[in-house]
Amino acid sequence: MNKKFVLGIYDDEDVLLTAIENIRAAGTKIYDVFSPYPVHGIDDVLGIKRSRLPIVAFFGGLFGMSFALWMQIWMLGFDWPMIIGGKPHIAIPSFIPVTFELTVLCSAFSMVITFFIVSRLKPSLKVNVFDKRSTDDKFVMAIEVKDGVTNMDALNDLLRSNGAIEVNEKEVVK
Repeated sequence: MNKKFVLGIYDDEDVLLTAIENIRAAGTKIYDVFSPYPVHGIDDVLGIKRSRLPIVAFFGGLFGMSFALWMQIWMLGFDWPMIIGGKPHIAIPSFIPVTFELTVLCSAFSMVITFFIVSRLKPSLKVNVFDKRSTDDKFVMAIEVKDGVTNMDALNDLLRSNGAIEVNEKEVVK
């Protein structure tokens, strides 16, 4: 399936932030913005909601902690109880290092796996790059074009009037 985009190329991040506000205020939906480095405040201007990944991290860590405690209590208290140094079979203070490590490990794995699933990132041989200059020194705003709905001349004028130094069209295989 091919999608068509109009790309507005910007050379200044302040002009870009102002353009995003103006273009969204005009009712145009911005597909994405690509920049060579992180731009402070761009998430708020684009209207991107705060990530819920910390919730996944919490539950992954909770699972890791529960699993570590259950595993150690089961192994050392019931499955193969041994008296080591006169300590009781279920000695919670000695379980802290393993519990901490499994908490961190499960939390990290759950975040990475969730991020890949939500972002639909998978191994691919072809990567769609809208404009190669977005990895070097330019900012690229991509707006999806819907056939028969989008007025191309008005969109070009809107981008240029908001500081775009160049406006291009690109068709991408999705």
